Amino acid sequence: MISFLMLGSLILGLLAWILPIVNLMGYRKNWVILSTASISACGISLLFQLLYAQHLVEINDWSALMDTINTSVFASKTLLIVTLILNVAILFVYRERTVSK
Repeated sequence: MISFLMLGSLILGLLAWILPIVNLMGYRKNWVILSTASISACGISLLFQLLYAQHLVEINDWSALMDTINTSVFASKTLLIVTLILNVAILFVYRERTVSK
């Protein structure tokens, strides 16, 4: 069950990046909904990372926690920064499209 947290985190993290890329390619008209879904997927993915770390603390698996925490923090920072950059890019692209009409 706990291994699904890592798999879910990976899938939601990828979804958080795929949705804005699809949005930037212009395939969707509902950019607000896709941006909201992207940021939500990012948040849930980060929550799954925290739940996994909490599980390791509860079972007193300190060596696993110490082995994985640096990579987990790096991946979480990268996920959050790239997701925010992509969604801010969408905001600028669609704002200019709306203003120019």
